[in-house]
Amino acid sequence: MTAPQTYVQTPAAKAAYDLRWQRIMDCVNLKQPDRMPVSMFATFWLAKYGGINNRQLMYDYEKVKEIGERAVLEFEPDSHSPLVLQCALGPSLETIGFKPLQWPGHGVSDTQPYQYLDREYMKADEYDEFLFDPTGYYLSKYLPRIAGAFEGLGELPYLPGLHYLRLLSGVIPFINPRIRESMEKVIKAAEEVKRLNDHQVEFIARMKQFGFPTAFGTTSIAPYDLIADYFRGATGMMKDLYRNKDKLLQLLDKAVVFILRQTLAAAKQWNHPIVFIPIHWAPDAFMSDAQFKTFWWPTFRKLMIGLIDAGLIPMPLWEADCTKRLEVIRDIPAGKCIYWFERTDMVKAFEVLGDVVALRGNISPSLMTTGSPPEVDAAVRHLAENVFHKGGKLILDCAFGIPDETPVENVRAMFAAARKYAG
Repeated sequence: MTAPQTYVQTPAAKAAYDLRWQRIMDCVNLKQPDRMPVSMFATFWLAKYGGINNRQLMYDYEKVKEIGERAVLEFEPDSHSPLVLQCALGPSLETIGFKPLQWPGHGVSDTQPYQYLDREYMKADEYDEFLFDPTGYYLSKYLPRIAGAFEGLGELPYLPGLHYLRLLSGVIPFINPRIRESMEKVIKAAEEVKRLNDHQVEFIARMKQFGFPTAFGTTSIAPYDLIADYFRGATGMMKDLYRNKDKLLQLLDKAVVFILRQTLAAAKQWNHPIVFIPIHWAPDAFMSDAQFKTFWWPTFRKLMIGLIDAGLIPMPLWEADCTKRLEVIRDIPAGKCIYWFERTDMVKAFEVLGDVVALRGNISPSLMTTGSPPEVDAAVRHLAENVFHKGGKLILDCAFGIPDETPVENVRAMFAAARKYAG
């Protein structure tokens, strides 16, 4: 990538940028904005919009920026998601040898989206090892299992206990050819991810030049979701609720600490206060209320409080239907978060949470993909009249961003209706 271009905001673009950002922050601070803001979150829908396939979107940095810019300038959202980081991951995933996903051209066809692979990357008998030394466990077990570039690191020496002259003999294993090969692969992967980040920085700067802020800077994860999704797998985690309850609770408490540290560092890097947190295991159908209050909510609340105390704004996306969780998840400081709901009744969410958090969402995916523009218009009107105009601090969006198959005319209808009913 060539030297980054310098983008200068005109006074008019700065005024537009500030007004859009103020709408978002008014919602966060539980103040009524001048109109209902609308955000744009997209991944493979950009391929449909740009007339290319999903693999091209994932592997062509310049094409992603071109299509993303065209979409932002057409729809003029009050905020846009980090489109390059969400779409152009192909070279980085391939270089690091990423195993938990298949992606267009790598495990699935060029026209398909991601396919997540639910696997057990941590065994049930490895809790003690992880609890005693998380970093050592990552290096020797976890990273080699999830990414090909790290496979040789499974042969690293045991590092705790290397002290004084003991360090000399302790470094001998580093001449192992497999360790060397892994280090070279990791460096190559880091260089590719740096290119990805540089393109995202350039895209953010260019959109800012036009007056459009980014919706969030970095992401995080709930402690329970981290272990369930990326360590134990769905089956293993469900068994652990009964077979490894005490150790699971210990690990969730420890996970709060390292997730928070990593998230704070990433937020500082991107210099953006909003932290996007996709939620996977909180929905009503996945566990009982008692299990939710024991295993899921306490550590997630600790994480959110840690982010809030650091001056950040958590934005969890509560996937599926979380209506039964509303009374529990309102137990946070008022005016500090955005709660994005996928399928939860937004009117009910407003009734329970309207004095505590800003709301985001939640135009139905099925409506966006199979409905007509007038039906999309009616759905936006419903949310505007029953949430925003009744005092709800609503950032309009689709349930989980724009579905990949959405006809472009339905997206145009959503943004047009957002402005028609916003005032």
